[in-house]
Amino acid sequence: MTPTLVPHHPARDWAEIQERMLVPLYEAAYERLGVGPGTRLLGLDCGTGLALLMAAARGASATGAERDHARVELARARLPESVTVAPEVPGDGPYDVVTAFHAADRTAFGPADLTRAAQPGTAVVLAGWGPPERCATEPLLRLADRLADRRPSPRTDLAALAVRAGLRPVGSGRVACPFGYADEGSAVRGLLSTGAFDAAVRAAGPSQVEKEIEEALAPYRRADGTVWMPNVFRYVVARVV
Repeated sequence: MTPTLVPHHPARDWAEIQERMLVPLYEAAYERLGVGPGTRLLGLDCGTGLALLMAAARGASATGAERDHARVELARARLPESVTVAPEVPGDGPYDVVTAFHAADRTAFGPADLTRAAQPGTAVVLAGWGPPERCATEPLLRLADRLADRRPSPRTDLAALAVRAGLRPVGSGRVACPFGYADEGSAVRGLLSTGAFDAAVRAAGPSQVEKEIEEALAPYRRADGTVWMPNVFRYVVARVV
């Protein structure tokens, strides 16, 4: 199959295609923690700001930290002035809730960032991929590892990560977050925007990576041309002690 050789703008593709796939996860975490009026929320690795926008819509005061310059610029352009995004963890805490919805990925923020703007009792949400057998995207993640010539990474133990950060786990949950795309090209662009394939692109080149993603998507193509990939994400709620 001919690769989808189209210009890629990862930050914009994340904003327009991929970010909405995690809406059920954001909503489940906010509902569980009662995010609403009076809540001061900090989102780490906040991307282009959809999770912050959802928190603000619930009445929370939302702030984000994101190290990718292009994503910061898009977030600032799409969010209301009341929602701020910075490249570093703001120093205007403490916050009532800190979210790290990409804690299990190769995040730009470490464990110390989880508590830097918090206080005892602050709720911290750590999230990542669910069990491999419940994630249709798992073969694509292994493909990314193979193309990058690296060993597959085991699933991050979110509860252990919380403990290493000096937090006390108090609960957990799983949320269905299916990845649905209008067509194969959108699926390729969306998956590339996650950052999971960055090392693979550097190692094998964009054309080869796109070609192999397209081939790996074959089991998930439907008769109408759409792509549907059921996934489960997991999250842990912890408290600053």
